[in-house]
Amino acid sequence: MTGTRRAVTALFLLPALVLLGALVVYPIGYSVVRSFGTASGHGFAGFGNYRTLFTDDGIRTALRNTIIWVVVAPAVSTALGLVFAVLTERVRWGTAFKLVVFMPMAISMLAAGIIFRLVYDQDPDRGVANAVWVGVHDTFAPSSAFPKAHPGRESPLVAQGGGFVTRAPVHAGQPAALPLVGVAPDRMPDGARRAVAAVPEPGKVTGTTWQDFTRGKGVGRLGVVDAPELGYAGMRIEAVRDGRVVASAKAAADGTFTLPARADGALLRLPAANFKEPYNGVDWLGPSLVTPAVIGAYVWMWAGFAMVLIAAGLAGLPRELLEAARVDGANEWQVFRRVTVPLLAPVLAVVAVTLMINVLKIFDLVFIIPPGSSQDDANVLALELYRKGFSEDQPGVASAIAVLLLLLVVPVMLVNVRRLRREVRR
Repeated sequence: MTGTRRAVTALFLLPALVLLGALVVYPIGYSVVRSFGTASGHGFAGFGNYRTLFTDDGIRTALRNTIIWVVVAPAVSTALGLVFAVLTERVRWGTAFKLVVFMPMAISMLAAGIIFRLVYDQDPDRGVANAVWVGVHDTFAPSSAFPKAHPGRESPLVAQGGGFVTRAPVHAGQPAALPLVGVAPDRMPDGARRAVAAVPEPGKVTGTTWQDFTRGKGVGRLGVVDAPELGYAGMRIEAVRDGRVVASAKAAADGTFTLPARADGALLRLPAANFKEPYNGVDWLGPSLVTPAVIGAYVWMWAGFAMVLIAAGLAGLPRELLEAARVDGANEWQVFRRVTVPLLAPVLAVVAVTLMINVLKIFDLVFIIPPGSSQDDANVLALELYRKGFSEDQPGVASAIAVLLLLLVVPVMLVNVRRLRREVRR
C-alpha cells in the first residue's frame, strides 16, 4: 500500500517496535545478562547460576513437575474438549452444556485456586471431593461408630490386637458385662437405646456392652448398667476358644447380645473392626497426589477453552465426507477415529500448542492450592522463579530459570510458526 515510501512504513511500525523493545526485547536481554551475575549483581558468576539449575533439589523437582504438566495437562484438556465438542453436537441441549463447561474460563486463576483449595479439603464436611469419596466408601465399607471406645477403670476387658478381650472365660447362664468408655454421648449411634442388663438364659451366653459413663460427679457405678447409660448398638462380639472364633453376635440397640451354647467357656472378644477410625477420604493435597490434584483444577478451567475451539473447527468440516464414510459402512467410532480426528488435526494442534505454552507459565494454581507442607512437592519452574527471586533473594538463579523457561517455550513457538506457514501456503 505504501509502495516505495519506506519511511511511512517505518513510522507506522515505530510505536509497536518501541513497545516490543521496551516490554519484550529489553527484559529478555536483561534477564540473560543478569543470569550470569552474582546475587548482588556487581560480580560475574559465569555459568554458576545455570549449574544450580541442575544441582538444586527444589529446581529439579520444579523441572520434573513442569515436564509432567506439559505432557499431561494439554493432552487431557484437548482430549476432553474433543469429546465434549463431538458429543454435544448431537444433543438438543448441547449449547447449554457448552456454556456450563466454558464458564470456568470466566473465573480468574486466583478464584479457581481458592475454590479447589476448598474442594480438596481433607475434612469431608468441607471438601467436596472427600465428601463424595467418603460417601462412596462408606456405602460399601461403613466406618465404625466407636473409634475412641476403650475399657475404663476396673474393666473386665484388656487390649488385644487392636480390640479388647475378656480377662476370664464366660459361661452359660451367667450374663457377661462388657463396659466401655470414651465415646461422647452426642457421638453415639442414632439407633442406640438405654442399656439393659442382660437376662440369664439356660444354655446360652448373654451379656451387655454399653457406655459405662453417667454425667454428673459421683453419679453411676462402674461395671453396672445405670439408667441413663446407652448400649453400644451394632457392636460385634466374638467368642474365641484356642485362637478360633466359635460364635459371634451383634449387640442390639440396648447393648444386649446372645451367643449359643458353644460359646460356653470361651473368651469374649470385641474385634478391632469395632474401633477403626472413620474413613476421612484421600489426602488430595498430600505429597503424592498434589500435582495431579492441581492439574485437575487446571483441566476444569481449560477444557472449555479447548471445547470451544474444537467445536468451531468441527462446524467447518465438510459433512459430505462424514456421510460418505457412513454410507460405506463405517460405524460412528470409525468415522470419529478415521475421518473426524484427521480432519480436525490442525485445530487440535493449535489447542495443544496453546495449552503447552500456557502450562509452561503456570503459577497461580500451584501457588494457591497446595498447603505450605506440600508446595515443595507441587513446585513448578514459574513458582520456583518467584521463590528464588523474591523469597530467597537469588536474582541470578531466578534469571537463569527465566532463560530456561524461554528456551523451553521457543521450540513450541517455532513448531506453531511452521504450522501457520504451511497453512498459509495451502
